[in-house]
Amino acid sequence: MTDSGDVVITGLGVVSPIGIGRDAYWKSMLEGRSGIAPLAVAQASDLPVKIGGEIKNFDGKQFVKPRKSMKVMCREIQIGYSAAVLTLQDAGLNTGTVDPDRFGVVLGSEMFYCDLDELADAYRKCVVDGQLRPDLWGAGAMSDMYPLWMLKYLPNMVACHIAITEDARGPNNTITLDEVSSLLAVIESVCYIQRGAADVMLAGGQGSRVNLTRIMYRGDTYWSHRNDEPERACRPFDARRDGTVIGEGAGAFLLESRRHAESRGAKILARVLGFGRSFEHVRGQHTAGPNGFRRAIEGALASAGLRPGDIGHVNAHGSGTIAGDRFEAEAIRHCLGDVPVTAPKSYFGCLGAGTGAVEMAASVLAIATGTIPATLNFEFPDPACPVNVVHGQQWPSDKRTALVLNQSETGQTAAVVLGPPD
Repeated sequence: MTDSGDVVITGLGVVSPIGIGRDAYWKSMLEGRSGIAPLAVAQASDLPVKIGGEIKNFDGKQFVKPRKSMKVMCREIQIGYSAAVLTLQDAGLNTGTVDPDRFGVVLGSEMFYCDLDELADAYRKCVVDGQLRPDLWGAGAMSDMYPLWMLKYLPNMVACHIAITEDARGPNNTITLDEVSSLLAVIESVCYIQRGAADVMLAGGQGSRVNLTRIMYRGDTYWSHRNDEPERACRPFDARRDGTVIGEGAGAFLLESRRHAESRGAKILARVLGFGRSFEHVRGQHTAGPNGFRRAIEGALASAGLRPGDIGHVNAHGSGTIAGDRFEAEAIRHCLGDVPVTAPKSYFGCLGAGTGAVEMAASVLAIATGTIPATLNFEFPDPACPVNVVHGQQWPSDKRTALVLNQSETGQTAAVVLGPPD
């Protein structure tokens, strides 16, 4: 580690089902407003699940520059790019004001599934007498596809577009590890600054679970089926939970060495104190056991030089799945005792690779305001989930530290510890 000093957060941007921009997002959280509703893409279908967290009133033209770039941006790329633009605005960082060789971008991403109607004509060329003929694809169907189609759906293109626009020539990477992608992007960015390889990093992620192609491909085995009450469907740690809820969203943060942030007079929102990572083999039920969570929590505490009692709140993965919530709750209780726990997915569902960044934004703002947002739909405590869930209304907190947790479906776990500016 170099003498770069603390790594601090000086800006954040969110594009989510509960609001676009930090103010709208935070207002929804404090008012307990859910972003989960009937899915527009599913209402005319016979899909068993027709609810999710969709972003409302989003127009990429408000953020994307140059405008012609929209031609090679699917929706996920547009929301990720927009979250980055909002972050830079929030941080007061103007293009050209940072040494480009010391400015990098690392984002969490995932497979972007093509919209069905975009390939419909091409598929029709491969159907003969009601039967799909894959051998006809190369000869005929490909001629109907947009020549730059592939660029619209490459997971790494979000980080590329941002770096090109902002002339960020420093470290650039894309991490594709599902729900832990965003936190791992934050961790990697912190490491670059600590090693002296960069002064400024834009980190975060974007993802979607509500694309119709993805829904049909991945299935609904672990989803809540409360179609008649979407706002009450995602119930982390509640005894009546019946699965997770799908959503879409993007979040980003501007990370700087303290020295760099102070030299430009930036307002510091929080510090990144430490982090932990682990893996536990998934043995069934689409989730790992509690040991992966435990190791990540313990590693994050050791990295931050903190004791369990120093943590003001846990921002839990809290997916709402039966086994997943139980294992996470066991680990939190074992490692941190009766610490307050909030679960942001109750507001907007699982956002794929964007989920960690959008959720972490809640803890950054909680540290800045001394207010922990409530978990929605926690009404019936589950003895199998022995955690102190913040519910009913937001809780005040004078202990301004947070531990943010995420775990992927394949067993990777990431934890990030945040602290106050000073």
